[in-house]
Amino acid sequence: LRAAQAALEERNSELDSFVYIVSHDLKAPLRAISNLSQWIEEDTQTVISETTQQHMALLRSRARRMSTMIDGLLNYARVGRAEYAVESVVIEDLWREVIDSLAPPPTFTITITPSPLILYTKSLLLYQVFANLIGNSIKHHDRTDGLVQISAYDRGDFCEFVVADDGKGIAPAYHERIFSIFQTVNSPDNLESTGVGLAIVKKIIESEKGSIRFESQVGQGTTFYFTWPK
Repeated sequence: LRAAQAALEERNSELDSFVYIVSHDLKAPLRAISNLSQWIEEDTQTVISETTQQHMALLRSRARRMSTMIDGLLNYARVGRAEYAVESVVIEDLWREVIDSLAPPPTFTITITPSPLILYTKSLLLYQVFANLIGNSIKHHDRTDGLVQISAYDRGDFCEFVVADDGKGIAPAYHERIFSIFQTVNSPDNLESTGVGLAIVKKIIESEKGSIRFESQVGQGTTFYFTWPK
């Protein structure tokens, strides 16, 4: 068992090194591509056509998207490998902190169901889960006056959290793969959608011995349910 544990730790260390090296080696040329396209456009702006300028802008947007996806991959790889502080968490305070950091549009409504829950847990991981779920509800909503409702329930040995929105919903074709890495229901031109966020959410929750599921119908919004041990 000790030998297997040592081998696993060595493999994990090798994987960490590989991920960071690949990230650095990929992000450096992406920055160069973005910068060079900007410089070429500036040097030739009186010569190149409007269509070529649009192509240059598209090139930079693709490079930024790839850089964002690499960052997401790094975050995904870190889940379960880092040590996080365990501390007392007042759930309502955590929700308000997340909402404040996301800065939703003033026309957007986020309602919190009053909850007395106080958990002794890894607050940073729970924060990441709520930030992703609530942030997705805001970013991918089809209206600026959308609604997100957050609630929590004491289920004995664990808590159940619910994040529900009244957005455009998720088509059935995407239900089976929504938690898969690099899968997105949005346009590939959307830099906010890397297809990593929900994969990270699922990995965090399962690393803490919880579970996550969702219900969604097109035009009727999406509701995520996840459990978290006390």
